[in-house]
Amino acid sequence: MPRGKKIIIDREIDDEYVDKLKTINLNKIKDGYENRQSSISSSLANVYNEAQKLYQKKELNDDVLEKKGMYTIQSAYELLRQNGFDISFRAFGGRVERGTITSVKIGKKRYIPMDALNTMMNIRDDFYSVKDAFETYKKFNAKINYRAFIGRVEKQSIPSVKIGTKRLIPRDAVDALTHVAKSYYTVSQAISQLHKSGIGIKRNAFERRLDRNRIPHVKIAGRRFIPTDVLDELVDKETALREKK
Repeated sequence: MPRGKKIIIDREIDDEYVDKLKTINLNKIKDGYENRQSSISSSLANVYNEAQKLYQKKELNDDVLEKKGMYTIQSAYELLRQNGFDISFRAFGGRVERGTITSVKIGKKRYIPMDALNTMMNIRDDFYSVKDAFETYKKFNAKINYRAFIGRVEKQSIPSVKIGTKRLIPRDAVDALTHVAKSYYTVSQAISQLHKSGIGIKRNAFERRLDRNRIPHVKIAGRRFIPTDVLDELVDKETALREKK
């Protein structure tokens, strides 16, 4: 392969997916949901006190409470299912019993506030579970296994946040990671592609070019990635240079 200094690819990488991944603020996300939980607890206390007075007067029923944003377990479950929430009634009831879904007992029945249901639906829309994130990412990076994926989550090279008792991965992060898997090469993959194109280069020589910014790349969680079109340009330029000799 001709000496690296003969070829410089001068290009800025402007990638909104990578930018989003790098600017995810996990503390802000966690604080937002904790503040929402505090707000739910505060509003729940007000409704509970009002409901207790109505219960003592025997003026309380499910319809009255539903108008105040309080649902029976069955009604809450049906509402979630109508909004595309995929969960069994048994699993839902288990979460209520364990207190991972906010609820309150009024009289002989347990009720769930609408704010808590909205939070559940927002979490579903904003996050993947670790398992679902892995299944989504694996479609574009078939070489990764679940254990390795978990390792990246634990090291925070894949951003995650614990909300309640569950560890969750922001959908923006998974979207960005799948985009990178589709549109970028790792260093090892890039070198392999060069070799397949008949261009011989050792890893340390290739990495020196990256160090000197002769090959545009992005750095994510300590790993470097080269856009596929950048590598295509590098192959074309290397091939043309070889043909001139």
